[in-house]
Amino acid sequence: MGKPMSTVIKERMLSAAQTLGTANPLPYVEPLINQSFALPAGDAKYAANTLTPGAVPFEPSFSEQEPHILRFVIEPCGPGVLPVSRRDEATREMRRLVGPFFGRDALRWFDQRSEEWRGFSSHARLDYGAWFGTAYDQDGLAASKIYYELQPQQIAALPPELAHLVRTTLDAMPALLPIFTSIACRRDSGNQRVTFLHRGSLRLADLGPLLSRLGLNHQLPSIMQVVGLCLGGRFDLPERAVLLGLGMAGDGPEIKLEVLLGMLPDVPPMFLDLLTLGLAERPRQLHALGRWLRAFTPESYDWPGEFSVLSIRATPRTPARVSLYLRPADFEVRRRLSDLSRIRPLEGALP
Repeated sequence: MGKPMSTVIKERMLSAAQTLGTANPLPYVEPLINQSFALPAGDAKYAANTLTPGAVPFEPSFSEQEPHILRFVIEPCGPGVLPVSRRDEATREMRRLVGPFFGRDALRWFDQRSEEWRGFSSHARLDYGAWFGTAYDQDGLAASKIYYELQPQQIAALPPELAHLVRTTLDAMPALLPIFTSIACRRDSGNQRVTFLHRGSLRLADLGPLLSRLGLNHQLPSIMQVVGLCLGGRFDLPERAVLLGLGMAGDGPEIKLEVLLGMLPDVPPMFLDLLTLGLAERPRQLHALGRWLRAFTPESYDWPGEFSVLSIRATPRTPARVSLYLRPADFEVRRRLSDLSRIRPLEGALP
């Protein structure tokens, strides 16, 4: 029997932290990593997950807005665990980190925001339970985040401002289906977002009416520029290739467009070159992306892996900024003919 996957992940996290100049994540999450990845590296059971189907459910990401941060999301508890147990464990991890590191007020805020999704009545239709993420800078834990499944009837339980934003969004784009809510805590702030699946194909120009209602229409050209450049001139996205996140930033509504690259039939072979071309006018972010790619490239590989999601965020004052999500090359277990990644559990809910 080979070494457990937890050892591989911990070695990768430690190496990445050293390359990026961040704190070591292990003092914060080592017990959860040990529990969630106890099976041997390469075990086929890892493939059956909802975060990164076909690969070990560990997904690092690069954010242009936080270029020097080590970030990753996992599906906790390991294969075969009941969704409610996974949700409960992710919630415990949030509370275990938020209270001691961010303070009682932050923990109280999280408890209020998460009550609807962690309570007994919310597990009746769970498909995967929850995902859990953390982020680290040079000073230690910078953020902790949980992703809860969201049923349409739970919109009323959202904070009033976010619930109003969700209703405005659904009114403008009825093809959207709310699928999960994410709650993030940082040292000095917290935020909550709702993410939707777009049913059917999407022309980027069709985001115009929604962006107008949100006061973000002036950011549509920058969003289209990023997507068009990275995807080789593509401005229409096929069915089940788009997630749309909405939340509130300090300057107003924030939109997060996520393109599931595994659902596109024609991602340009030079995708990364096109992305870096778009960052050429922001050399600090471009340099940080290069360092992040080196941080997640194993010694025996010449490439970090497959990019799973291209994410673009914009707020009233901030034009499109990019995040990139990775399936590490040596974490692949079994390729699937249809990799629906974040939307696989929702197939039964789609018309």
